[in-house]
Amino acid sequence: MKNTVLYIVFLFFSLVAQAQEEFSVYFDSNKYELKKQENEKLQNFINTNKEVKIVAINGYTDEDGTSGFNDTLAQKRVSFIYEAIKGKLKIRDDFKTRSFGERHKHSKIKSENRKVVIYFLQAKDLPRENEILGIKEEPIVKRPKEMPKYPQKMTIQNPNGTSSELVFDVAFMEKLTVAKPGEKLKLENLNFQLNTFAITNDSRPKMYELLEVMKRNPQMKIQIQGHICCMQSDKQDLSTKRAKAIARFLEINEIDKDRVTYKGFGVTEPLFAIPEKSEEERAANRRVEIEIIEN
Repeated sequence: MKNTVLYIVFLFFSLVAQAQEEFSVYFDSNKYELKKQENEKLQNFINTNKEVKIVAINGYTDEDGTSGFNDTLAQKRVSFIYEAIKGKLKIRDDFKTRSFGERHKHSKIKSENRKVVIYFLQAKDLPRENEILGIKEEPIVKRPKEMPKYPQKMTIQNPNGTSSELVFDVAFMEKLTVAKPGEKLKLENLNFQLNTFAITNDSRPKMYELLEVMKRNPQMKIQIQGHICCMQSDKQDLSTKRAKAIARFLEINEIDKDRVTYKGFGVTEPLFAIPEKSEEERAANRRVEIEIIEN
């Protein structure tokens, strides 16, 4: 049993070692710029490894000099190599903090210690990057959205100086708040004056319900979609004009226009076949829907 465990551990580290490769260039004593031969070697590595990703760049010196001097020299060597590679190969943002220095053993030959080692992954291994580097990915915990406390009523000022009290459909507002991208919700009780895009007075609560939801959910983006009934074609493009009127209302009330788009579908997506058989069918086809784009 013990031998089996040792074999598995050995196999694991062998796989890691194979997945993570390295390339070294060497420096003259006390220098942090490459001589011509080593620079050509580096350029050849760059030109023949366009698909790799650099995961670490480690700099080393020989044992001559003070610790402070050598630390600075090693850092300068790393910076020199980074500048040579930058923009040509993919590099991890934390390449300086990701160290594989424990692999380095000082050679008795000093020139072999004056080097920079580039650790990299081949393109085929990039999907396993974190696994190979031993990085544990924290699971993303998606917190449930906290439901805003919507008012039951709201008093608004009318253009003539009077005020009106609007009664809100809070259940609709909450449903819209938690709707997922791709979902569509019909704006019930939203009516327009006959053959126009002017919204009737009794439809104002629905407009303000939509406005209140957009204000309290700044991440939400929507598309307003207009549909009409009763005719074979939308020659006046009334469905688009009605959708635009609602979008304009939101924009006037300080909802960023980048969050709201609109589109008219005319009679291309009826819920009931045209000509409709009843007023109920006509009302169902004559509708405005909100499609959630982002939430």
